[in-house]
Amino acid sequence: MDNQTVLVQIQAAFPATITEIDERHGDLKLRISRESLLAVMQWLRDHAELQYTFLESVTGVDYLGRDPRFEVVYHLFSFRHFHRLCLKVGAPEADPVVPSLTGLFPTANWQEREAYDLLGIEFSDHPALQRILMPDDWIGHPLRKDVPLGYEEVAFTFNQDRIYAHKPFAKE
Repeated sequence: MDNQTVLVQIQAAFPATITEIDERHGDLKLRISRESLLAVMQWLRDHAELQYTFLESVTGVDYLGRDPRFEVVYHLFSFRHFHRLCLKVGAPEADPVVPSLTGLFPTANWQEREAYDLLGIEFSDHPALQRILMPDDWIGHPLRKDVPLGYEEVAFTFNQDRIYAHKPFAKE
């Protein structure tokens, strides 16, 4: 199975859901709308020819300064074809919520909880969305790029411009 075959099948089944296609170094990466995430993932898992039955990883990324600020990255694997597929879903800062995949892939449970704990990305309909790495009384999410490092001055409204002038923001 090659990337072009997979892409043609996904585009035929979901013509309006793919917002960006990236194929580099032999890997196919698709950015899709978060509203269609569950339908696309179930289709990829259950499709008789594709059979992406293994969710390798779920991770979150913070692109401070970009809209949408957050992105959830999914890596799927088809044992039938020994083929990988990467799907990306954006989540804006004002509403960092993405549908949970725990009903389709049980392994998503802990990985989604990690993204929630460290980045604050919420997963709707998750069976037990709670912290797993940080203490329960920890305020905030430590992997967000607007959280100061231990040696950095904390950004407040009066000094935010000066501090953010030295931070690396996402560039398109």
